[in-house]
Amino acid sequence: MKPETTHWNRQDFPEAARKELAAKPSQDAPFAHSQTRRNVRNATEIIQAKRNAVVAELPEWQDLRAAGAAIRAHTLEHLDHYLLEFEANCTRHGGHVHWAADAAEARKLVLEILAPHAPREILKIKTMTSEEIGLNACLEEHGMHPLETDLAELIIQMGRDRPSHFVVPALHKSRGQIRDLFAREMHRPELSDEPEALAAAARDYLRQKFLSTRVAISGANFLLADTGGVCIVESEGNGRMCLTLPDVLITIVGIEKVLPSFQDLEVFLQTLPRSATGERMNPYNSIWSGTPGNDGPREFHVILLDNGRSPILADDESRQTLRCIRCAACLNTCPVYHQTGGHAYDSVYAGPIGAILTPQLHSMQAAQSLPYASSLCGACYEVCPVAINIPEVLIHLRGKIVEQQQSTVAGSLSLWNIAMKSAAFLMQDGSRLHAAVHLAQAAQRPLVSRNGFIEWLPGMLNGWTKTRDLPALPAESFRDWWRRTRSANSSLQPSAEQPSEPRHD
Repeated sequence: MKPETTHWNRQDFPEAARKELAAKPSQDAPFAHSQTRRNVRNATEIIQAKRNAVVAELPEWQDLRAAGAAIRAHTLEHLDHYLLEFEANCTRHGGHVHWAADAAEARKLVLEILAPHAPREILKIKTMTSEEIGLNACLEEHGMHPLETDLAELIIQMGRDRPSHFVVPALHKSRGQIRDLFAREMHRPELSDEPEALAAAARDYLRQKFLSTRVAISGANFLLADTGGVCIVESEGNGRMCLTLPDVLITIVGIEKVLPSFQDLEVFLQTLPRSATGERMNPYNSIWSGTPGNDGPREFHVILLDNGRSPILADDESRQTLRCIRCAACLNTCPVYHQTGGHAYDSVYAGPIGAILTPQLHSMQAAQSLPYASSLCGACYEVCPVAINIPEVLIHLRGKIVEQQQSTVAGSLSLWNIAMKSAAFLMQDGSRLHAAVHLAQAAQRPLVSRNGFIEWLPGMLNGWTKTRDLPALPAESFRDWWRRTRSANSSLQPSAEQPSEPRHD
């Protein structure tokens, strides 16, 4: 079943990136452009430095990385078995497991579960899957108010903004901006911009919500097949409040998040916090199964979400995408993300992992520019705690996009396809290439600037000069230089009829 395209993924990456980079400050966005970029760069550099320090403490880091990759690869190879095992064990402990083929089915299931309770407010602990299926808008349309309890997500919700990062969604906000937002929305004009004051204001605001709201929706970091358990790791404690106080808990989780056993957490509870926040361990690690007695929710539901994951699983080359544990280490090290921030990806999943995950979740029918949003430098692969070779998958997806375009009449007749076929024709024969180079040397003369670069090209070719430096072709090509110097050198060589005089050293 083809997953739906939500309100995200409407803009191509180059268009969105240009808007982000060219944004001018205004009354509505006084910190646009330079401030946002500084916020993103500063935050990611701090997290990356902390990550590097705590990773360096572990001489066995590469072994943990290999173990994590092996566990995730094995699980994906036998995903059907482990999901059914999870379902059986979760149900045995009093949980209810539902299967959702796509976003629409997941939203329908949530509404059916909520209907008997008729909640006016719903607590949420950070769940990217709910963003993926557009759940907040759906709940509001049905008269329910979802309340984000993660501090960064609360900032995003109050500012009617969009997340720009997995782990710190409000990464692009400065504390001054957050202070102004809290002062306005919480009616606290006296509030300072000190981090302690901002955290205390959020705590006061949320405390009564925790005590009075009876329904919560969560995501999950991992599912445990052998126990039927659900695991969430977090740093603030809001997750623990959402998981224990409400009467009804709904967990929405991608089918790829299952692990074979409780023991497998030994690896990921070491690699995930180090990669995500530069901490040796998460302050809060919560694991629960079903409805055990009077402890925790009385009604517990897990919605297992496919929404485009099965086709990824079926592709041997792309399957490694689903190993991702959402640590965002690839975002923190990516030079493209540093320049543009997360909003340029116009996707729930930003950065390098988003560049390969988002198009595949949409069956390669949307977000086709994202696989090109990379320099293929390989930094993302080097830091990934489960060794996803993102550059390899990016190249694979680019190939699929080209094949898809060429399979249509419009694609086969496109200027780009004609240009590539023409280039292939010219490069198949030395004399044709030689003639083309001489023609290009003559044609470039009006376009070469004083610094020896071509700064503008006409038509479809300007895509190159908009984003890259293009040196002018030299007056003499390598082929011409080779022919000239080889000819000159051969004239100095002795002929066979007149051997040179022997040397006497």
